Amino acid sequence: MLRSISVDFGVEAATDRRLKVFQSLMASTRLISTSHATNREAFSASDWGLFFSLALIWGGSFLFIAIGLDAFHPGLVTLLRVGLGASTLALIPGARATKIRRDDWGRIIALAVFWVAVPFSLFPIAQQWVDSAVAGMLNGAVPIFTALIAAVLLRSAPGPMQIAGLALGFGGILAIAVPSAGGEASTAIGILLIIVATIGYAISLNMVTPLQQRYGSLPVMARIQAIAVLMVTPFGLFGLTESTFAWPSLLAVLVLGTLGTGLAFVMMGTLAGSVGATRASFLTYLLPVVALILGVVFRDEVISPISIAGAGLVILGAFLASRREIRAR
Repeated sequence: MLRSISVDFGVEAATDRRLKVFQSLMASTRLISTSHATNREAFSASDWGLFFSLALIWGGSFLFIAIGLDAFHPGLVTLLRVGLGASTLALIPGARATKIRRDDWGRIIALAVFWVAVPFSLFPIAQQWVDSAVAGMLNGAVPIFTALIAAVLLRSAPGPMQIAGLALGFGGILAIAVPSAGGEASTAIGILLIIVATIGYAISLNMVTPLQQRYGSLPVMARIQAIAVLMVTPFGLFGLTESTFAWPSLLAVLVLGTLGTGLAFVMMGTLAGSVGATRASFLTYLLPVVALILGVVFRDEVISPISIAGAGLVILGAFLASRREIRAR
């Protein structure tokens, strides 16, 4: 009897090992796949540094896009942004030092589409019709889409702290957007374009996590943005014929490309590899908070009490998301 039980346990253990190997092989052959964070504990000091730095950089991106659109066509804004980002990364030593495996090139190309070419083209177009409050609210769906995709790919739900952070953060986004929502600039087509872009961001955050853990962020991002330049060039050349020139627009796109696209993407890849796609995506909740502050400082905008309360909910949601990750099977 004991020998039979021992044999059964041995067979089950061997079967379990084979199943894990098979699942690992399947994950490596799927185009869209993800992985767990290397740090599943609470955020470290370096994680928080990346988190808040990215929130500050990307929180101002909508302002820089708007300034760029004063003189440039959306296609030209996209081409300059991606081209400047790719050029910045190409100048950094080590960008090409790491060789990418052949079976990962499909993921690199997919990321160039989902994370750069498509969203960067859609956002400038959408911002011609959608006001910044609605854009910020819709962009706040990135953590939700990211968590849903991660749950499917990892076959495990986010931890209770992360779920609470998702709910509070999205509630805060709604509160921030309410005072400015419903204007004439908000149209269905602009909203649809932003939703498509946010889904692309969510897919990309999950896909880039294992690549960053395998190769590091800089080699991956340098290749993604170099490929994306080729993809957006036709749109950019068309935009060139429809644009005028203004120094503020050029300077805004210069900052948007070098800092907000080149360096910020390397930082984001590093953060996603460390804390995982879902927790890294929570920095999206802070972008409207930064946008509110920039609006007060540079445009003399008035913040309503409900927006201030919403900012508090966003910060609380981000704090909960940073706690130790315990995923439920």
